[in-house]
Amino acid sequence: MGIISWIILGLLAGAVAKTLLPGRHPVGLIGTTLIGVAGAFVGGWLSAHFLDRPVERDFFDPYTWGAAVAGSLVLLIGQRIVFGTTRE
Repeated sequence: MGIISWIILGLLAGAVAKTLLPGRHPVGLIGTTLIGVAGAFVGGWLSAHFLDRPVERDFFDPYTWGAAVAGSLVLLIGQRIVFGTTRE
């Protein structure tokens, strides 16, 4: 997958993760995109190194999407722990 595909995957994975995690989020659309893209990379790395399931090159692979959403959830939870849940 190219960088544009990772950005699109990250945007969608960040939106899904934000929907799955209830409550207020202190980040907006740009923050969601950045967390989603970073989560896609983190999820892919974790999947390849610890689960012995490398990320496929196919954009529509369900394991790739699952890893991206899981990575985004991990980053959103970490962001909540560090920064809290309110927007200032």
